[in-house]
Amino acid sequence: MKELIKKITELYGPSGREDQVRDFIKEQIKDHVDDIKTDKLGNLIATKKGNSGKTILFDAHMDEIGVVVTHILDKGFLKVEQVGGQNPVNLIGSRLIFNGRIGVVGVEGESEKELKDNYKNLSLDNIFVDIGVSSKEEAEKIAPIGTFGTFAEGFVDYGNYCMSKAMDDRIGCAILIETIKNMKDNQHTVLFAFTVQEEVGLVGSFVSTFDYEVNRAIAIDVTDSLDTPKALKRMSMALGKGPCIKIKDNLSVSDREVVEWIKNAALANNIPYQFEVLTFGGTNAAGYQRTKSGIPSGTISIPTRYIHSPHEMLSYSDVENTVKLLNTLSKTNF
Repeated sequence: MKELIKKITELYGPSGREDQVRDFIKEQIKDHVDDIKTDKLGNLIATKKGNSGKTILFDAHMDEIGVVVTHILDKGFLKVEQVGGQNPVNLIGSRLIFNGRIGVVGVEGESEKELKDNYKNLSLDNIFVDIGVSSKEEAEKIAPIGTFGTFAEGFVDYGNYCMSKAMDDRIGCAILIETIKNMKDNQHTVLFAFTVQEEVGLVGSFVSTFDYEVNRAIAIDVTDSLDTPKALKRMSMALGKGPCIKIKDNLSVSDREVVEWIKNAALANNIPYQFEVLTFGGTNAAGYQRTKSGIPSGTISIPTRYIHSPHEMLSYSDVENTVKLLNTLSKTNF
């Protein structure tokens, strides 16, 4: 599965530009599902049929955070705006890619004092992207206004852990791919929704189920791992202790019966798990709760360090146990 994670995280796919990711996923799963379709918004939805008369949905979003070019200065430096939750601190010194061209992020400052002040008060107003050109005309040929960019960092394998850009939420996509390939004797019909534009407002989740009657929806996404020095002590999620069953976040409260269903499936099959109460953020579960007449929803999260940075780190064992848990849920009554 390591090679799958490497390939899918290194793909280019900011919000609204998920084409490469969707094509890759479709090629991976097309021979392992009963039906596959792409809706008008770009969500990829695959089906494995069951015979229980009930339908469950597993969701992972294809998009990653990025930037978009808003202005080009006379000497070819780019000014950018965020696409999704982009912290300027994580951009400094990072490599970004625009139409195949690598750029690096720098900080403005005409004096030592101004430079220091700008480092202390980083914002998208006082940073720029250098793509190695010397004129506005050259830059416009490579990355005209409206061009989307993403982190250009690659995959690192640490043995038990791994690190890459776009683990949020390509790791969820990889988990769904692996679940599809390994799923046997599923009792329920299972929809696998690979959704678009989660990072800019959960957009794909609001429309992905309109052609289906779904009894329960589960978002597979990352959550912050609070096991680093002086991390927030109000939360307990940690790498290597199993997938997290979300209780709530800033956008939704997980359905109580869905939480119990997931927990009992894990207990019955000796799958380690953690509970997650997140004091910020949100997942596509909030979108499914608000679609049609409302779908009972929850989230299974992968603890991850340094989310929304070029170097998101997680544990392989948590990934593998999530695959086991999803396969178990496909045949667990409710």
